Amino acid sequence: MPLSRPGALLTELSHALPDRPFEVRLWEGSLLPSTTGDDAPVPTFVAHSPRAIAHALYAPGQLGLSRAFVSGELEIHDFEALARLLRTWSPPPLDAAAKRRLAVAAVKAMGLQGPPRVPDAELQPAGLRHSLRRDSRAVRHHYDLSNAFFAHFLDPSMTYSCAIFETPEQPLEAAQANKQETVCRKLELAPGMRVLDVGCGWGAFALHAARNHGVHVTGITLSGEQAAEARRRVAQAGMTDQIEIRVQDYRELGGERFDAVSSIGMVEHVGAVNIDAYARTLANALEPGGWLLNHGIARLRHGDPEAGPFSERYVFADAAPLHLSRILRAIEAAGLAVRHAEGYPEHYARTLTRWVENLESDLEEAERLVGAERLRVWRLYLRGARNGFESGFMSVFQVRARKPA
Repeated sequence: MPLSRPGALLTELSHALPDRPFEVRLWEGSLLPSTTGDDAPVPTFVAHSPRAIAHALYAPGQLGLSRAFVSGELEIHDFEALARLLRTWSPPPLDAAAKRRLAVAAVKAMGLQGPPRVPDAELQPAGLRHSLRRDSRAVRHHYDLSNAFFAHFLDPSMTYSCAIFETPEQPLEAAQANKQETVCRKLELAPGMRVLDVGCGWGAFALHAARNHGVHVTGITLSGEQAAEARRRVAQAGMTDQIEIRVQDYRELGGERFDAVSSIGMVEHVGAVNIDAYARTLANALEPGGWLLNHGIARLRHGDPEAGPFSERYVFADAAPLHLSRILRAIEAAGLAVRHAEGYPEHYARTLTRWVENLESDLEEAERLVGAERLRVWRLYLRGARNGFESGFMSVFQVRARKPA
């Protein structure tokens, strides 16, 4: 650690953040204590080496902190306490002089350090945003991670979207089946109908709809890993005559027509630039009189940014939840009549809590499946997403719309 002098950094942090419900510990053992003055758990941020500071200095803001965390140079003790911190605490504004003092102290703490290595888990998408090629790469970065890893924290149906709980205590698998049936009911499915499932994942909705309603389902996904596992599950259920799984973009559907269209947890990946084309494509895929059920996350606050660097680089590259009003406008402009919209934010928060519990039940196995960097991402991402639903930053909506007969 050449010429590293960390002591001044904690001093400047204590001046800049006089009220801080967290602790900071540096590599040589020095500690900046919490100021809460009670026994409530607080998160501890542990910088394991000057490289943690280097990440923050060479990429200021959320990106540098994300790189320090994902690389393991910055460790977080007590993720649940961190989740509470993110909900309840905001840093005070700093004037230019305070920022300069912090920067000088950070440089002294870093010592002679070049730019640290960017974590392997980071994706920096190339090409035109929301082009076919770039969208495919972004989706594969998230969903081709490991089928076994997703099975580790999802319910046995491998449904990766908001469950609908009849009671807070209902098991996750039953709540997911309830969500699948809710979608089927809103689509008014009947035996023999042809259904398009956009963003079909591992085939959970397709299997439920075909098994319980006698429909024929075409599921599309951009993830080759998802498609392979979905096909395996369809074959295992003996339903290959009713379900087809394709690796296909919704923009490649051509002139195919269906009696009903479901899109569950996919609209978040479309983006503002393509939302109108997305709605037109799904409307064109419907037979007259057919129903669309669009289930997706939407932002609630106007003026907030779409996503920060942590999500953009490590979780959902290019994902951009839109406002419900924008989604409704696109659906209506495509010629569909919106009949019903329903929000389920508390259900998604509960779903994410169950996923966190499943993930944390065997962290050693989770790390074996995806490695330490990706596991750090997911431990933070799932809790951050839950915070978003609990704080009113975002919600999840089902929009039911019909094509005129």
